[in-house]
Amino acid sequence: MSDNIEPIDSNQKLPWTDERVELLKKMWAEGLSASQIAAKLAGGVTRNAVIGKVHRMGLSGRVTRTRVSTPRTRKTREPSHPGRPSAGGTADTGSAPMRSIGNTALKPMPAPKPEPILEPLPIRVADIPVGERVTILMLSDKTCRWPIGDPSHEDFCFCGKQPKDGLPYCAGHAAIAYQPHSDRRRRTG
Repeated sequence: MSDNIEPIDSNQKLPWTDERVELLKKMWAEGLSASQIAAKLAGGVTRNAVIGKVHRMGLSGRVTRTRVSTPRTRKTREPSHPGRPSAGGTADTGSAPMRSIGNTALKPMPAPKPEPILEPLPIRVADIPVGERVTILMLSDKTCRWPIGDPSHEDFCFCGKQPKDGLPYCAGHAAIAYQPHSDRRRRTG
């Protein structure tokens, strides 16, 4: 008869017996985590199995651990490299380094000076000699595609100057067409 008995594998899943369910309820009421309960029950019970069983049984009302009502005090950190000067002062001057508290990435930085915008003077149809006017049929990757004038008029044409590398417009028209977002906002608002 001893030949028919198989040894119990530690990974073998044991069923939820009444005894194991009562033990689960007791440990849950004591405030143990699902991982702690799974470790104590063993027999292939996982943390997720404990959570599932607790959910199906509708258990709640756990004992929560008491929390400290007074906030913890933060320790001040020393510089990670004592030999190096910190941001506020230098080792040569002997002045005390300024200490920055909190996240310095969120502190407002002074806005950089905006570069003056050099806008080209608008080109009018009258400024382009008739022989240099570019029609839609003459446009290529070697001509500026900036429209000049009213498309419904007979004298409508395109700029036709040498375009800026990789752009469809010459340098002057590219400056008008591709404005930095902050510049557009400043002009409209």
